Amino acid sequence: MSRTIACISTPLGTGAISIIRVSGEKCLEIAKKVFFCKNKDNIQPRVLNLGDFVYKGITDKCLMAYFKSPLSYTGEDMVEFQCHGGEFLAENILKSLLENGAVLAENGEFSKRAFLNGKLSLDKAEGIIDVINATSEAELRAGYKLLKGELKNQVIELQNRLTTALAEIEVTLDYPEYDDEEEAKVEVKGVLKETLTTVQKLLSTAKTGKIVKNGINIAIVGKPNVGKSSLLNALLGENRAIVTNIAGTTRDTITETINFAGMKFNFIDTAGIRESDDVVEKIGIERSRDAINEADVVLVVLDNSTKLDEEDKKLIALTENRNRIFVLNKTDLGNTLKFENEDVVEISALRHENIEAIKQKIFDKVIDKKMDMSGLVLTNLRQIDNLKLSETALKDAISKCDTESADIVAFLVRNVWNELGKITGETETEAVVDEIFSKFCLGK
Repeated sequence: MSRTIACISTPLGTGAISIIRVSGEKCLEIAKKVFFCKNKDNIQPRVLNLGDFVYKGITDKCLMAYFKSPLSYTGEDMVEFQCHGGEFLAENILKSLLENGAVLAENGEFSKRAFLNGKLSLDKAEGIIDVINATSEAELRAGYKLLKGELKNQVIELQNRLTTALAEIEVTLDYPEYDDEEEAKVEVKGVLKETLTTVQKLLSTAKTGKIVKNGINIAIVGKPNVGKSSLLNALLGENRAIVTNIAGTTRDTITETINFAGMKFNFIDTAGIRESDDVVEKIGIERSRDAINEADVVLVVLDNSTKLDEEDKKLIALTENRNRIFVLNKTDLGNTLKFENEDVVEISALRHENIEAIKQKIFDKVIDKKMDMSGLVLTNLRQIDNLKLSETALKDAISKCDTESADIVAFLVRNVWNELGKITGETETEAVVDEIFSKFCLGK
């Protein structure tokens, strides 16, 4: 008999309600020791029961719902209490449940039990983590696609194709006198090629997925006093960076994040790049160079009211091989600079003119327009790694269909099937499963 676990599932602190979960064979028996309602002896599943929680002089009017196995989140019998929000009250309800036979749940134990009871696949569990941790619309959408099982469904479909192909080739091993081994291998090779195409299509979303997960890193660079900090403030819509007419005001990088078109934009305001004898400023300039190398997009800010000088020209050369956009600032003072075959946006950071055009230009420059952002986008490194291993196994199997015997080909097809099964958790190791659920919060 598995232990009955309990935990607070809502964040601790003052709020409208707190939720305490209990899961396991004895959950209802334990709940009845501290919860009293009119129909206490005939509590029906999936019904909210209004009653009183009573424990050592503490009373609360609260709700209790009972979910009978297997129609629950964990697949076991479950009880959920909804009490008035408050750290002291929720902790005392939990304490009462523990004193009456439950044990404190580990991180992610409710979801792990759901996985072990076949209610949740490993990729869907990772979708839950992504939905909880999402800080942008794109992240939330990607997590929800996983949670809905879109990746799981595709993996199962691929595995089903491989199972059919495997059956075809194993017939030739069992009845060699009736079936043509070479013909079977040709059919299997065709299925493997189709599977490889699908796997590679999924992997093609990983680049965008990385951006969805981490956001677009944008370095704002330029010589001192061209308006980098003013531009950052305009992009954020608030006065985050100090702006003065003194050259070298920004000594270190400043990073701030906004959301645009559902994506995270991480703007890095950098120290002005120039020759300097100031020790602190030199460190800031070196960090500016690092920001250029690490950024997805570089905004090269230039003063549009004057001609290019040597510092400007050095900066243009420094960013020549980077994914850059020329931001010609101070158009309120003049319009001097012209660039051919470059992405250019003319602005006035002071007047907040044309700022939205910069954001749109960044989005268009980074996000592949061929990518269906409403579709499944891979953001999880474990899933991506498993798909890469599946791709390698597929290529190996395809290359050996023409040279190896049917039993070797069958072994290679099973290997592909197992690699794909790691994505959903069907063939993943226990250590990996434990590691994934350890990332969940308590009560989830």
